[in-house]
Amino acid sequence: MGIAPRLSGQYAVVGVGESDLGIVGPEYTELSLQVQASLRALDDCGLKIHDVDGVFVQPGPFERMPGLLLAEYLGIQPRVNDTTMVGGCSNLQHIEHAIAALETGQCQVALIAYGSTQRSARTRKIGGVPEDPRSPRGQFDVPYGLLSPIGPYALATTRYRHLYGLEDEELGEVAVATRQWANLNPLAYHYEHPLTMEQYLKSPWISWPLRRDDICLVTDGGGAIVVTSMKRARDLAKRPVSVLGISSRSNAHYWIPGIDDLLTTGASITGPEAMAAGGVTYDDIDILEIYDAFTTMPLLAVENLGFCRRGEGRFFFRHSRTGPGGEMPMNTSGGGLSYCHPGMFGIFLVIEAVRQLRGECGPRQVKNPEIVLCHAYGGVLSAESTTVLGKE
Repeated sequence: MGIAPRLSGQYAVVGVGESDLGIVGPEYTELSLQVQASLRALDDCGLKIHDVDGVFVQPGPFERMPGLLLAEYLGIQPRVNDTTMVGGCSNLQHIEHAIAALETGQCQVALIAYGSTQRSARTRKIGGVPEDPRSPRGQFDVPYGLLSPIGPYALATTRYRHLYGLEDEELGEVAVATRQWANLNPLAYHYEHPLTMEQYLKSPWISWPLRRDDICLVTDGGGAIVVTSMKRARDLAKRPVSVLGISSRSNAHYWIPGIDDLLTTGASITGPEAMAAGGVTYDDIDILEIYDAFTTMPLLAVENLGFCRRGEGRFFFRHSRTGPGGEMPMNTSGGGLSYCHPGMFGIFLVIEAVRQLRGECGPRQVKNPEIVLCHAYGGVLSAESTTVLGKE
């Protein structure tokens, strides 16, 4: 996307909401979860359906034109309708696109929504989804049996182990700390299921060196956020959360055979750009919300974002550093590993960040956070987006 512009707190997330989560049942669809989350997000900030004139929806497996469908269901005629799909970071990119639309006067209130019935519909299978046999991936990857998407991340983890000597317990620190946050979140799938290091080490291998507890949940769920100008936000029901900086990047590969370096990601560009746009430094960040479909992803993120040097991410999570009471809280909802993971998790990073900055998180509330950095991946380390949020 180029160099991220300095936003100077001109735009804000004013409403957030989730649909029902976990296992919602066959009567729900992607659309119904999007609608449920959207209405809750609008209610959260005091706006009405007719205020929305920008709709940004991430497509799922069952609907090719979800933005048109959501607008029809809500009974609105948005001036902007964006269904960008780059995997799990799509909704963060939607924030960037929404701000561009607000900046140019194309819309005044942007609704960003996502929904998935992946658990109930059983669309996430260990071998992935069917591929067109004429496609590059269908010809040169799928026939050779690599589990999708677990296999590519297992390859990245294996490469890291080879270069830096990653220990099982070091990945376990990520899983255990994230579960501790989930145990404080009544909405989390694993709210009542603690995880010790001993339990983690006994969990079965799925694709070596990744165990069951290194891999995200498969749940149903939806989320929505509302973005508008800070000027308008100040008149709404709740204190707005400022979008300080945002940067996105699509990398030079679609699938794992096209990647040159399994351990270098676009976060090395989007992180510094987003922080520079927000005028913040690493010392200013109070909370990290990082997409954790696999325990390897936060490890790679802290290195590529610049919080530590390459090869030192394995030490970043030691001594419960990212857990409750730690010096760098991370994935405070319980993350994709222990809170929910309905296909894509990006929007839930922002929802949690907003609630933490508002002080709405109850037992898991971090004390007086001022700035939260959210980072999401798309595809197989194929796209990246970093958003820095702060109190007004």
